[in-house]
Amino acid sequence: MVKAKSSKIGDIIIVAICVLLILICFLPVWNVFVRSLSSPAALVRSDVYLWPKEFDLTAYSLVLKDAEYTWALAWTAMLTVGCTLLSMALTILCAFPLIFEQLKGRKAINALILVTMYFNAGTIPSYILFKNLNLINSPLVMVLPYSLSVFNMIIMRTFLQNIPVSLRESAEIDGANPFRILVSIYLPLSTSVIATLSLFYAVGRWNGYADALMFMNRNKPFYPIQLLLYFIIQSKDSVDAATQEGFSSPGASDAIKAASVMIATIPILMIYPWLQRFFIHGVTLGAMKG
Repeated sequence: MVKAKSSKIGDIIIVAICVLLILICFLPVWNVFVRSLSSPAALVRSDVYLWPKEFDLTAYSLVLKDAEYTWALAWTAMLTVGCTLLSMALTILCAFPLIFEQLKGRKAINALILVTMYFNAGTIPSYILFKNLNLINSPLVMVLPYSLSVFNMIIMRTFLQNIPVSLRESAEIDGANPFRILVSIYLPLSTSVIATLSLFYAVGRWNGYADALMFMNRNKPFYPIQLLLYFIIQSKDSVDAATQEGFSSPGASDAIKAASVMIATIPILMIYPWLQRFFIHGVTLGAMKG
């Protein structure tokens, strides 16, 4: 009886901690959302906390009419889709050969790949390398250098290793080559981990701005949306834009910033519910065997 009571108290404490963590993560996003829906006057008075005050969609209208912002949003969407497809192709093609125990130099290859996960040359050598390859200020600098994650490759390799070898052996007896085995057996059985890693790659690319900030400083038309948001928040451009549009209140710039952040955040948030079941299944199975 005492044990059951203590267990119940422990469950309550865990639930309370989880709720607290959820609120810590959720409330800042919610505050930005309600600020984007509030009038500039309410923002100036600091009346906006958990609910919109003086409901106003003008900030969203102004942001969506900005050609630079809408192009950055569309470009980032195209970049995210392209980088995700390329990264998943490279991840699968790198992980699949490493599950064959008869592959010569398999341990050495695994070790060399693992080294790149913990050690890198640094920002300055990377910049010099990209400059010598004529990648600076080229959109390719946001695609090629970080197209493969060793961590994600290890998850994919571990997941493929958990698929029964008998399936592969039966296909080999029937005369199937490795590519046919990959396409016909392994990929159909790996939808959960593929969806999970695709989410990792997509979120990383959508939220990425550091590479563009360092390597795309002179090619503004190809700024991703997160880098554009960085400049909007850090500079006075949003205040000037608000003034040009007829807003005299300093709260207009806050509303525009909040609307810009929400428009850039909502698309990637919409993907999570759709991939949640794949995410949980893929991560757990990918971690079963080391």
